[in-house]
Amino acid sequence: MATYQHLLFENTNCVARITLNRPQVYHALSPALISEITVAIKAAENDESVRVLIITGEGDKAFCSGADLKETAGSGKGAGEILREYYNPMIQAIRTIPKPVICRLNGLAVGAGCSLALACDQVIAREDAYLSLLFVQIGLMPDTGATFFLPRLVGIARAFEIASTGRKVYAPEAASIGLINRSVPADKLDAAIEQTAAYYRNAPTQAIGAMKLVMNESFQSDLAKMQQHELENQERLFKTYDAQEGIASFLQKKSPDFQGR
Repeated sequence: MATYQHLLFENTNCVARITLNRPQVYHALSPALISEITVAIKAAENDESVRVLIITGEGDKAFCSGADLKETAGSGKGAGEILREYYNPMIQAIRTIPKPVICRLNGLAVGAGCSLALACDQVIAREDAYLSLLFVQIGLMPDTGATFFLPRLVGIARAFEIASTGRKVYAPEAASIGLINRSVPADKLDAAIEQTAAYYRNAPTQAIGAMKLVMNESFQSDLAKMQQHELENQERLFKTYDAQEGIASFLQKKSPDFQGR
């Protein structure tokens, strides 16, 4: 089992949780932290008992403050090399794990921290949290997948405005424009996360995973390709325990007991 210095990792009752834990820098993304996040996601993917993954930050101030520029500057590596080696694999791990990933947005999410949140399958935020792609304030463009996710979530015009101004988008507005899924009062955040995690913990995990991976292809495929993806995955899913349980339960008019297999 991997050991972690910059995050907390736990798996309880089929729910894995990654908690970024560099509070002294608002959980800024150092190469070491990014590597640990990627390792933890892979651990959740490979653990058959895990049916849903939550990513959050320790405390109530920050989810993630973006790149740790001090550590990045001292690495001796160029920006492209750092993105290729650290940031991009982390985002790919989130998007390719065939399990739902929930972002518990417990505070500010800026720069690459905002990108990290947007890569998750669902984002549930406390209403005083905000997201900001503040790359423009240091003369850079968004990265870590933000230019992919942002236009798909809010449309090209609003995406350009958010990215080119770097302004703060607080959770209530973010939810209203489709940037995140839900905005809740701070004292209701954990209950909202638990409710969502409980649903996925008891859902047919393989079907959920297939939906996620096939939907990943939807903006790069035509109708015929998507129908082929559906056909191939549906054939595979029909043979799973959960599908057989779901069909039998439907015919018997009782609630299914999905096992994630």
